[in-house]
Amino acid sequence: METGFEQGMSFAHRLDPRARLLVAAAFSVVVALANRFQALLPAAVGAVMLVILAGLPTGAVTRRLLVVNGLVALLWLFLPFTVRGPSWFHLGPLSVTLEGALYATRITLKSNAIVLVLIVLVSTMPVYTLGRAMRTLWVPRKIVQLFSFTYRYVHVILREYQRLITAARVRGFRPRTNLHTYRTYALLLGMLLVKSYERAERVRAAMLCRGFQGRFHDLTDFEFRAWDAAVAGFLGLGIVALALLEWLP
Repeated sequence: METGFEQGMSFAHRLDPRARLLVAAAFSVVVALANRFQALLPAAVGAVMLVILAGLPTGAVTRRLLVVNGLVALLWLFLPFTVRGPSWFHLGPLSVTLEGALYATRITLKSNAIVLVLIVLVSTMPVYTLGRAMRTLWVPRKIVQLFSFTYRYVHVILREYQRLITAARVRGFRPRTNLHTYRTYALLLGMLLVKSYERAERVRAAMLCRGFQGRFHDLTDFEFRAWDAAVAGFLGLGIVALALLEWLP
């Protein structure tokens, strides 16, 4: 199962995967640590421009942003009323502080900018390519393998859970707020853990039978070209500019 953004011929699709990972990581760190609006606003605008240049489907990007901003909306329900500071205005008996509103705005800009850049630079490569790029960047082999297997089998485990839920409903189970419902869900999760363990043992045995010795072998290598260096350098300069806007007096 892929992300849906892998097909395309934009600069993001043609950029070397290792450069994409490094740029995405550097951008995420700088934006996550930034607090000035002089840096956060250009970061958000630049992220939107990258999405436009990459030619990604607007609907799919919007659906992913809705998930992120659904969580951010919860912060807007609390931060303006709980962060200490001078009162900005009142909503009935509640006092809205300017510091709380600015704090929530910073989180909104950060989260949207980081997610958009990750969509452009990371979601546009297949998962197996992402794993190979991580390995060439000296990420420990076991972490890469855990990432690859987790992505591969989380969907299998989800289908198994859906099958168990369907079987329970066929037998008349209807979730309610009572002890029977809690006990049923606990049994379902226990069965899911047992089935996941058994599947892992079968997969391990099958891989050992096929000669697996702890590493995956690739038939192709990445090629870092002059064009990749130019695009990565341009994006890197943008990240340096954001850092300067944040940390220079």
